[in-house]
Amino acid sequence: MMRLAALAVLAPLALRPQGPPEPGPLRLEKETRIVLLGGGPGARMIHFGHFETEIHLRHPDHRLVVRNMCDEGNTPSFRPHSARKNQLGFPGAEKFALRYCDGRLSPGEGFFPTEEEWLAQLKPDVLIAFFGFNESFQGMAGLEPFREELDAFVRHTLAQKYNGAAPPRLVLVSPTAIQDLSASMDVPDGKAHNPVLAAYTSVLESVARAHGVRFIDAFHASQAWFRESKAPLTIDGVQLNDAGDRKLAEFLADRLFGPAPAAAARHRDRVRRAVLDKDWCWLNDFKIPNGVHAYGRRHNPYGPANYPFEIEKVRQMTAIRDRAIWAALRGETLDMAALDAQTRPLPPVETNFKRPIKFLYGADALASIRTAPGYKVELWASEKEFPHLAKPVQLSFDNKGRLWVAVMPSYPHWRPGDPLPDDKLLILEDTDGDGRADKETVFADRLHLPLGFEFAPEGVYVSLSRDLVLLKDTDGDDRADVREVVLSGFDDHDTHHAISAFCADPSGAIFMCEGVFLRTSVETP
Repeated sequence: MMRLAALAVLAPLALRPQGPPEPGPLRLEKETRIVLLGGGPGARMIHFGHFETEIHLRHPDHRLVVRNMCDEGNTPSFRPHSARKNQLGFPGAEKFALRYCDGRLSPGEGFFPTEEEWLAQLKPDVLIAFFGFNESFQGMAGLEPFREELDAFVRHTLAQKYNGAAPPRLVLVSPTAIQDLSASMDVPDGKAHNPVLAAYTSVLESVARAHGVRFIDAFHASQAWFRESKAPLTIDGVQLNDAGDRKLAEFLADRLFGPAPAAAARHRDRVRRAVLDKDWCWLNDFKIPNGVHAYGRRHNPYGPANYPFEIEKVRQMTAIRDRAIWAALRGETLDMAALDAQTRPLPPVETNFKRPIKFLYGADALASIRTAPGYKVELWASEKEFPHLAKPVQLSFDNKGRLWVAVMPSYPHWRPGDPLPDDKLLILEDTDGDGRADKETVFADRLHLPLGFEFAPEGVYVSLSRDLVLLKDTDGDDRADVREVVLSGFDDHDTHHAISAFCADPSGAIFMCEGVFLRTSVETP
């Protein structure tokens, strides 16, 4: 520990070359296009929407367009995807990426756009890059390779003209520090890894200075926040909670644009709702669920009939929601239903089932089941009595004898133009002891693809496509009133292959299944 700390103190001196002066506050022109790149710290922002909201509030008349391309596990050189043969962050990055994948770049299968192709499509004027956290687990031995990787990324980025006119204005943002929550949960206290993060922060600063690009030190700033805050600002020492994310958002905006009050602050809640709505559509494009059919190994014959049209439609809906953000900044609300109705219609899709299908219910279904001698099957609950019982995917009894059922009528995924998903976690119980369920409680609704769940003392852990979410009932009414994203980065390239079949062992560890060709990248403490 003593040697590690000493290295971290010396690193800024060793890695800070003389270079161009640090740029001043970032001045945005109207209709500036901003893209966020990087790993988990940047990706987590999309759950809260505070940073993008803050950017818009400080530029209410600018009609800005913001897109978040961050994903857990991404580095400057290595950004894997299940449906992309090219797993690199930029051309020529092979020699840097190999250390993140055990020396073997395994291609995906499909034609999902490369990172460069996405940037060419988005045409950013400003790129804000969040790197350094995932990379820091290479330890102090990885400092120099990281500097070479980052330097190559910066050189490449500054040589591009994604907007067709000029190189993007690049900003490098360091990771935040680890908050010590070890007294209340079994997580690292940060004493071992914070010196490593400090050293990686110094590399980010050094490379930024060498190329004359903006650098924001969130690491040392967050250490001050953690010391001063009486309440936790992270959920596990690493991942910021809502309060921590808002603090980071305001800090980043101050460092980018200079300390100044948000001109449209009175519309903050309205703008944030519009930002989150836009990001829902954006993620259903950039991180499209069931992408195996849209871009991957099952594209032909299952994709061409519908996915090109759904992608076109969701991009039109995303652009409409940019307009909704601009309207919210004026205190106005657009008629989203009317505007969405003007997007391209989706063609009908023929079923793959060419033979007649007969669904059996109740007594007819029971009569068709043959059991071994001495056994019988009884009907306990059906969709006739409980209409919410549609497409059940996992069942589990709690210690009160109640049956919990995850249902997902939105499967295989939400279709652009449809109402937002309303998958549910239900509680069914037999209150009169007659052997039939007679009561239903909706523990949680407005879910999307809850493939698996498991009980815990602190709540219920649920798989929601890319995220592992903790649902809490804090007032004992059997309704979840707190929803916390615990981990992200799970692959939903094929939605029925996503994390599912949860089961806890006696220690409380949760086992889960995941499909064989998915590529999950999860950042943890």
